[in-house]
Amino acid sequence: MPSKMPRKDAWVAYGALAAVCFFWGTTYLGIRVALEGLPPALLISLRYWLSGSTLLAIAIWRGAHIPRGRELYTAAGTGAVVLGLGTGLLAFAEQTVPSGIASLFITTLPFWLVGVESLWGGERLHGPTIAGMCVGFAGTVLLLLPGGASVDSSMWSGFVLLQIGIIGWTAGSIYQRKQPAKANPLVIAAIQQLAAAVLYTPVFFLVPHAPVVWTVRATAALAYLVVFGSLVAYSAYVVAMKYLPVSIVSIYPYVNCVVAVWLGWLVYREPFGHREFLAMLVIFTGVGIVKWQGAKR
Repeated sequence: MPSKMPRKDAWVAYGALAAVCFFWGTTYLGIRVALEGLPPALLISLRYWLSGSTLLAIAIWRGAHIPRGRELYTAAGTGAVVLGLGTGLLAFAEQTVPSGIASLFITTLPFWLVGVESLWGGERLHGPTIAGMCVGFAGTVLLLLPGGASVDSSMWSGFVLLQIGIIGWTAGSIYQRKQPAKANPLVIAAIQQLAAAVLYTPVFFLVPHAPVVWTVRATAALAYLVVFGSLVAYSAYVVAMKYLPVSIVSIYPYVNCVVAVWLGWLVYREPFGHREFLAMLVIFTGVGIVKWQGAKR
């Protein structure tokens, strides 16, 4: 269960969720722009070295408790899973999947959230919930059928990468949520980001990649991802997960999707036709069924 907080301070948690909803929606475009000059592994490692080091330096300067032992290993491990798989595989997927469509694929997150929680000793899945999950996944299949405005031969591989990333993000977030922690949520965020940076640094040096090109656009996009995607939005996500129910926090992918689709069309004229719009409605309907069943229980 999320930690209790005074009613007068609830605006802090909901303000954090609002930041997650907006700024993470813009990072899909930021990642695509950064990939114009930076390989995915370099982008992820630089992003999290810079943001994680900054957060940790601020925490030490303010005298915050720095976790040790089990608490430290838990934070680092969940960071490697949540960010290493979640954000890392998103960067690799966006090499072939338009940023708006990638955000739409990630709206399947609540289905994995419900499934993982059920496997982890949570509430058993019921028929209507399973039906809602099937409806949502039918929407993603509609996106992947041949003939769509944005479908090509590489779309399936990007979709699989994104689903693996979502599973990692979901499992890591739930596990972190269940662990007792003395450290401030922002300290946990710093450790998680540094863990992801450590994970991807050797990947950059060991895995073949395109040449690095330090363009102004790519550099500016990296700076934006560091400040608004990591320092602001991820820290806000950790705060929201600490104080708000998962059912409320999990609305963020849908706001992210609307922001990402609009920005992808505005900047890159990414295709988003009638079938993509219909698929989005089908996915959102499935999510609505799942959330409605959860609220009833």
